[in-house]
This record gives sequence, structure tokens and C-alpha cells, in this order.
Amino acid sequence: MKPVVGATPRVVKSEQEWREELSPEEYAVLRQAGTERPFTGEYTDAKTTGVYECRACGAELFRSDTKFESHCGWPSFYDPADSDAVLLREDRTMGMKRIEVLCGSCHSHLGHVFEGEGYPTPTDQRYCINSISLKLVPES
Repeated sequence: MKPVVGATPRVVKSEQEWREELSPEEYAVLRQAGTERPFTGEYTDAKTTGVYECRACGAELFRSDTKFESHCGWPSFYDPADSDAVLLREDRTMGMKRIEVLCGSCHSHLGHVFEGEGYPTPTDQRYCINSISLKLVPES
């Protein structure tokens, strides 16, 4: 897994515009790289078939058929919906080296990706994503 971040987001808004469009909790996670408490998000245990979009800009990020039970307290996916749906960058906050996951369209913070944890998934990756960063659009 090689972290990469594109130069310019496709969706560009001022921080004031983001503050007006997002709730304070959404803003704290999506725009300030916060984290919701484990086992509190609305999609942690969701089994609905559909598409998970970025709550900030509506871009398709993950599909329900790549969601799996990791029991970590946040929704987990093993693969993004498309190769450019998310961007990855090194994160050295909190005294550790991790890979941050950002929306490929607006560069909002989604969570982190981990690999080599032994989950029986095709990619051996766990995209650990904050529910508050997502909007589930059920399949009709």
C-alpha cells in the first residue's frame, strides 16, 4: 500500500462554507480529522445493501458488498468503490504511523486503513471509516 494524495480536490469550498453545510460533529471529523467514539456510529452494524457516499460532498466511496464485520467499533470495508474514490496519506499523529483515508473528491477525512491484520478479505486491508463521514444510499 503506497500512500498518495492528489494535488487539488475536485470539490473546493472555504472552511466557512464547510462549517455552514456540516454539523459541528461532522465538521470535527471530516474537516479536522477527528474520530467518533467506537461503537456509536449509525453504520457500525449496518447490513443494508447500497452505496456509501462522502457525507461532505456526495462522492461514492464504498459499496456495501465490501463491508465486513471487524468488531473494531467503526464500519470496515476491504476495498474502495473505485481506484480514485479515496486518497491515502501518512499520518504520524497520536505517536504512531498510520495511513489516513481521505475522500478523493473533497479531501475530507474518513478514517484510516490498516493491512496485514489477518481478516479473511480479498485485499487483506481494513478501511476503518467513521460513520459520521458516510451517508448510506440504499439500493432501490
